[in-house]
Amino acid sequence: MFTMPNFKKYNYAQSAMVVVDFEQQIRPGTFEFTLHQLIENHIDLSAFYDKYSNEHGGRSAYDPAIMLKIILFAYYRGVRSSRDIQWECEHNILFKALSCDTVPHFTSIASFISQYPDAIANVFEQIFLVCDQEGLLGHELIAIDGCKMSSNASKEHSGTLQELSEKREKIRKQIAHCMKEHKKLDRRRPKDRERKDQVEQSIDTLSKHFQKIDQFLKTAAPRMGRAKRPTEVKSNITDNQSAKMTTSKGTIQGYNGVAAVDKKHQIIVDAQAFGEGQEHHTLRPVVESVQANYHRAGIRKNLIDDQIVVTADTGFANEENYAWLKDNKINAYVPDNRFRSRDPKFRDQKSKHGKRHRNTVKGVKSVIPASEFTLNAAQKTCHCPTGKEMWLRFDNKDQYGKRTIAFEGNLTDCRHCPIKHKCMRNPKSADTREGHGRQVSFTLNTKKSPTSWMQKRVDSQYGKQVYSHRMSAVEPVFANIGTQKGLNRFSLRGKDKVQGQWQLYCMVHNIEKIANYGSI
Repeated sequence: MFTMPNFKKYNYAQSAMVVVDFEQQIRPGTFEFTLHQLIENHIDLSAFYDKYSNEHGGRSAYDPAIMLKIILFAYYRGVRSSRDIQWECEHNILFKALSCDTVPHFTSIASFISQYPDAIANVFEQIFLVCDQEGLLGHELIAIDGCKMSSNASKEHSGTLQELSEKREKIRKQIAHCMKEHKKLDRRRPKDRERKDQVEQSIDTLSKHFQKIDQFLKTAAPRMGRAKRPTEVKSNITDNQSAKMTTSKGTIQGYNGVAAVDKKHQIIVDAQAFGEGQEHHTLRPVVESVQANYHRAGIRKNLIDDQIVVTADTGFANEENYAWLKDNKINAYVPDNRFRSRDPKFRDQKSKHGKRHRNTVKGVKSVIPASEFTLNAAQKTCHCPTGKEMWLRFDNKDQYGKRTIAFEGNLTDCRHCPIKHKCMRNPKSADTREGHGRQVSFTLNTKKSPTSWMQKRVDSQYGKQVYSHRMSAVEPVFANIGTQKGLNRFSLRGKDKVQGQWQLYCMVHNIEKIANYGSI
């Protein structure tokens, strides 16, 4: 006869009164212990106090120390939703220990994250200073890079003012059509009631969308780009400080979270968010912000005196940045997009692995590149891949000595060319009298131009060695924040609020480094 072993009985459907010592739950050597010690003993939170005005009455507010602890610990655990943070405070013993058994409402948590970007920036700087006091900064090399993420705005609500105006007119016509259908359904039998309700709902949805676009167009001014000849860029009705950005995963509406990282222990020394798709506009403000952070913290006089190396990838490269770096004597290594092609080690890369970025942009046809055309700069001539000579469109030099020379194929040559479908994005344009042949341009740098100055630096043996450290310094930071901490999109609107959220995540990264390598 089979008999069951004698086990102790258990029942999950019961409650227990347990005495908990909160400080005993926060164990030394953990992230939460370092976080608790930092905020209690090393961080001045007076930057938050000026935001409150309840000294002479009103309801008591949650202490910023408590709010920071639970928010930063939640981000460390991959919890991003303010509702989920409230739930953790109600049920998770570690959150209870950090919050001293207080449970802030999710609206209070969301408000704290979004309403105090300046105070959050102040705390970020203080944690950066603690990192230096703990010996975690090497002051040898700073790598700069950006991570583009979606924000709380739809790219479907983007467009130039003209495009938005056309969309508004289209919605107006849709509303008029729905109104006519609604009148017809009024005269029919009751069985059409369901269809009538659907039409009413469509009218309501379209009307709200129309009002939103109409209100935006009444107050908005054209949003201009930052090129030499500024053109209008797409605005967004929901968050006009965000921007459409092209990434490896497609086009998004969001912000570019840029971080400057010290190489020694991958400490983030500056974190900013930019609503711009092009990264080269962000290099100067980030470098200037790093210098300002160093100066305020009293760590170093500036990057120039100490000759700290600054590196960034090709997305930050342009002539204006090179000129600024050269004029300010910044020890920078920022290669151009031809950096690999000049390196003998990568000479056979295209034949082995093929050309990069072909057909990567959705909706843009890939054509024969300019490198396949034969240029003679001295004689100002250019021949297309089929050997036909092209005519000179212009030959200009800018203030830095950079020369741009452009050519265009003869219309009759392009019209009857056997490879025009591979060479031209719009081959049909060659068949019209007002059309154009294939256009191609080349950029040439003089020896005195800032680009040539930077090319000489990055092409040197020392420059290649220095630049090789960029990826190992900054890429693991984005992997930690994005993959380990789960930040894949910003949940706020507006540059200041998004930057505050980005700095909170960067704080988590730095505190984790202090927990792993510091003595707190």
